[in-house]
This record gives sequence, C-alpha cells and structure tokens, in this order.
Amino acid sequence: MSDNDAKEQPPAEAAGTPAAEEAANPPSLQEEIDSLRQKLAERESEAQLNYDRFLRERAEVENFKKRVQREQAENLRFAEETLIRDLLPVIDNLERAVESGEGNGRSVVEGVQMVIKALFEVLARHGVKRVEAVGSRFDPGHHQALAQVESAEHEPNHVVEQHHTGYLLHDRLLRPALVTVSTRKSPATVESDPRGD
Repeated sequence: MSDNDAKEQPPAEAAGTPAAEEAANPPSLQEEIDSLRQKLAERESEAQLNYDRFLRERAEVENFKKRVQREQAENLRFAEETLIRDLLPVIDNLERAVESGEGNGRSVVEGVQMVIKALFEVLARHGVKRVEAVGSRFDPGHHQALAQVESAEHEPNHVVEQHHTGYLLHDRLLRPALVTVSTRKSPATVESDPRGD
C-alpha cells in the first residue's frame, strides 16, 4: 500500500461507538421499511383518534345550538303567558258586566269602568304607561299631530286635544298619541266689528 492510499482512506471509527456499531451492522432495507410503516401506522391511528374527537365535539356543539334555538323559540312562544294570565280576570269582569247590564244601562257603564281600571292596572304591572298629552308641549317623539288650531288661551305648540291615547312600554313608544296642536293667532287675523265703523 502506498502513502497516497493511506491518506485517502478516512480514519477508522473508534470501536464501541454507535456509529461504529451501525457501520459494522447496517440495518437492512426491509427493517427500515418496517420501522417506517410502524411509525406511519401510529401516526394514522393518532390522526384517526383526533378526527373522531373533532367529530364528537362538533356534534356536541351542533346539539347545543339546536337546544338553545329550541329553548329560544319556546320562550318567545310563551313570552306573553304572564300578560295573558293577568288579562283573564279582565275578561271575566267584562263578561260579568255584560251579564249584569241586561236591562240596566248604568251598571254596564260602571262595570266597563271597572274593567278599564283593571286593564290599566295589568298593563302597568307589565311596564305599559299612558302618554298623557293634553296641556303638555308637543313632542314628536310621543305625539302625532293630526291638526293645528289657532288659540289665544294656549301657548303655541302645545297639545289642546287628544284623539287617542299613546302608550309606552318600558320607555319605548308603542303608539303615539294622536293630538291637535295649538298655534299662535296670526296678527293678520283681525276680527271685524259687527256694528260697523
């Protein structure tokens, strides 16, 4: 062996190191394929478990959504239950007023007044308030003007007549009050003296 041959060969691995043992006993190609197949099977099994867990959690979320939607629909369907239950005695009073009013008009009026009072009490318990308009300043947020009249007795832009009552539900307008609003008498309007000049 020449000096050149000795220089080209890599130094020998120290005996007993892992690299030396691997070099001495290289794994066969089949063993390496089997090892890779085993790792792949483990990863596929893990991926399948994760996918199954994802599907279960997704199904739970969908079931929760459906249950919440059902409960909301049920709550909306029966939201008026308390109000209606409170109105039933009012209906009873109306029926009694009609029964007692046969042949006696005064008792009918008194009965209907009692029913109106009871109805307003029920509505008040549920947050309904009347919009009292007559004498107050015109408020387009609560009143709807049907007409304007010139008035010397009332300040301009004040409600002088209410045609039907407005109602609020917890400070939200249910229905505006229909009103007639005062305006200032125009200076051009001069009343003529009926006696003449």
